[in-house]
Amino acid sequence: MERTNKSVGANMRILGIIGGYACLCLSFLIVFEIFSREFFNWSLQGVDEIGGYVVAITGTFGMALAAVERGHTRIDVLLLRLSKRAQTTLNLLAYVALAVGAAFMAYMAWRTLSDSLLFGSVASSPLQTPLWIPQSLWFAGLVVFALAALTSALRGLWALQLGLDETDKFLAPASIEKEIEDAKR
Repeated sequence: MERTNKSVGANMRILGIIGGYACLCLSFLIVFEIFSREFFNWSLQGVDEIGGYVVAITGTFGMALAAVERGHTRIDVLLLRLSKRAQTTLNLLAYVALAVGAAFMAYMAWRTLSDSLLFGSVASSPLQTPLWIPQSLWFAGLVVFALAALTSALRGLWALQLGLDETDKFLAPASIEKEIEDAKR
């Protein structure tokens, strides 16, 4: 199980790095657009459209990475005051709810994509992008997100058989001490 966790985490980090570079390239493109408009009165046309695609696609894969690395925001003011069993139960329910929500988003994305394919939809912008292209990547990101959340919930269920402390390694948000330790590296 530990080997699988490391493999999934490594693959998700690779996707995160690719997404980071995509956002960096988008930043350079936006800066170029700003300067070309200001100094040369010329525009690339469609940078805002490309930006929307990049943010939507990288966001979905980023949510998957956060699910695998237990990085989704949680309000743990009350959680930490509960018993270990209650904390584990709520953490497990949180991942199940995350998986259900992500699966629903993926389903709705599939419906959007299938409509775009059926009607041959293109963006109403100067780029006239066939919408199936960015929507396919967006859908793929949502599927990966749903699978990552489901995998995390299943890992938590598996670890529950080994005890509550073991389950925390898979489901509980990182402690302040752990975050400080990771930041020092």
